Amino acid sequence: MYSDRKNLYLQKFYTALMPIITFTSDYGLTDYRVAAVKGALYSLQRDCTVVDISHQISAYNLLQTSFVIRQAYPYFPKGSIHLIAVDSFFHPDRKNLLFQCDGHYFLCADNGLFSLIFSHITPDAVYEITYNNRFDDVVEFPAADVLAPAAVHLQKGGLPEMIGRPVKTYRELSLPKAGQRDRMLFGEIIYVDNFGNLVSNISKKLFESMLSAHERYTIKFRNLSMVKVYQDYAEMIPNWEDEPQYHGRSAALFNYAGLLELSIYKGNLKNGARSLFGLGVGENIYVEFE
Repeated sequence: MYSDRKNLYLQKFYTALMPIITFTSDYGLTDYRVAAVKGALYSLQRDCTVVDISHQISAYNLLQTSFVIRQAYPYFPKGSIHLIAVDSFFHPDRKNLLFQCDGHYFLCADNGLFSLIFSHITPDAVYEITYNNRFDDVVEFPAADVLAPAAVHLQKGGLPEMIGRPVKTYRELSLPKAGQRDRMLFGEIIYVDNFGNLVSNISKKLFESMLSAHERYTIKFRNLSMVKVYQDYAEMIPNWEDEPQYHGRSAALFNYAGLLELSIYKGNLKNGARSLFGLGVGENIYVEFE
């Protein structure tokens, strides 16, 4: 009896120490794919911990994926394993990769996604996942057939080199970058969140570097403009008792990622900044200084 209790305790203890597997995809929640990948994970390790980041990524949208992963992964413990099945369909000539970076593992197809997540960081190591390259292995669904087994292998403490070979090259893409010219910052919308907020690639650091030499500025997009950027919603609503009267008001502010964002207070996809301003990903935004 004591031995059984001790073994159960040790099992719970080691389970608690096992790294988390996160799962992100462009599969949506209508079809079978999310359940199939999770089934593959649990078939290999029944007591593994799987956390969904998002399955509502637009189909094949690597820019959207990179923003979501970049903002989410730092909140997970070091050693976490991030399985990313976006633009991950099988092709015999496309590699599936394992990246070690910032104390985390990232598993995805060789589609350029990693370079968008970490545009200024070189990975500590990169491996092509090769353990399934035997003649008797059939790959029809890479997320379940390749990435899930690799994630469980890492979760169990397995070494990357046991399932892959080091590679020095992988596909790289470039993030749209904000710039400056004379008295103007120019950027573009790179993400629309679930509240309809429009996130630009103009950083707070770049904005403040220009503001230090000028007194006033105007934010311009389409045929609209704003003349103030709030540091956050708390600055926008200095007295919480007055909060109801701010519903539906437009504002420019810096979000948690330190990026300039156009917002409608308490808006959503139907009546938020995206719909009311008529802007989408890729459209231009400017800040003119005086």
